[in-house]
Amino acid sequence: MYINYNIYDIIIVGGYMYNKAIEVLNIFDKHGYLAYIVGGYPRDMLLNIKTNDIDICTNATPKEIVDIFETENVSDYGYGSVKIIYKKYRFDVTTFRKDIKYENNRKPVKIKYIMDLKKDLLRRDFTINTLCIDKDENLLDLLSCKQDIDLRIIKTVGNPRYRIKEDSLRILRAIRFAGTLNFSIDEKTMNYIKKYGYLLKKLSYSRKMDELKKIFSSKNKEKSRELIISLGIDKYLEIDNLADIVLCDDIMGIWSQLKMSSKYPFSKVEKSMISNIKKMLLSDLDSYTVYKYGLYVSTVVGSIKGIDYKKINDIYYDLPIYSRKDINIKGTDISYCLNREPGNYIGKIIDDIERLIVMKKLENKKEKIICYVKNNY
Repeated sequence: MYINYNIYDIIIVGGYMYNKAIEVLNIFDKHGYLAYIVGGYPRDMLLNIKTNDIDICTNATPKEIVDIFETENVSDYGYGSVKIIYKKYRFDVTTFRKDIKYENNRKPVKIKYIMDLKKDLLRRDFTINTLCIDKDENLLDLLSCKQDIDLRIIKTVGNPRYRIKEDSLRILRAIRFAGTLNFSIDEKTMNYIKKYGYLLKKLSYSRKMDELKKIFSSKNKEKSRELIISLGIDKYLEIDNLADIVLCDDIMGIWSQLKMSSKYPFSKVEKSMISNIKKMLLSDLDSYTVYKYGLYVSTVVGSIKGIDYKKINDIYYDLPIYSRKDINIKGTDISYCLNREPGNYIGKIIDDIERLIVMKKLENKKEKIICYVKNNY
């Protein structure tokens, strides 16, 4: 069924990036091609969700897109997908296509460019992602998508038995959309997600991690957690304790609590942060631990432990020092006052001094510190 709405009749639209996207559609039209805003942006407009992620589909091939927008403004991703930079805005553009063959339950390895919008929409994952906006700002609903949005239901385009099996990432995408949009997954789609959940074992850890990050960054992450557990997906994601963690508002806090496969590709910085959060979770949250691990890690740990942010903030900004560089004594001063040659003992003394200053048991004044060192060392 082909339904056509003028978007101004049903929603408030606008935004500079949206206006630039409409300009892009009209540029395609002037060159004799069809082009539409497609997917998440039209869906989110109907739901009154603000977003700046605009995807475009067109019957122009990547080569023709390069000819229209010039080489320096177009990057080719392959499989009919390109990135256009137009007036400093980025748009992901895909050529109408039919996916002929999938490999490893994930990627189409054989595609065919086509001229028909509806046939292009039929290859997409979920009906809620098939709305389009044309150059005249009409909302096109070729697959009764608006009905599913009104009913707040996520279902595959076509038979879920085949759509889930051909691309296992759709399992996590369905769960993500259910959480972020607070939608339900229709029963048939749910059954095949559960049946084919094992296919997630073949999905790359980087893709799983990307989707999990989006899932756990949602305001409605609890719903997604319940779905992952009830569908038995957690075992295929190699996560052992999802039911037991605190779903705090920081993704690093969530990563640090999860017992998950070591194959997930965290960066060195992320691994260091996760390690510090884990260590601080095992410590009392006091002035010294706030000083040692810093404000960010402290607030993450506070959110997990249910400690008010203001309390942590007050502790941090009441610290007498923020690093060893702030201590008003040098190693040479210590060796001089003790009349000893410099050695490893100085580091141990500074450790002691540092803790005492942070805990406000010793003033950060040179004469006070020297007096302490003379009396105790």
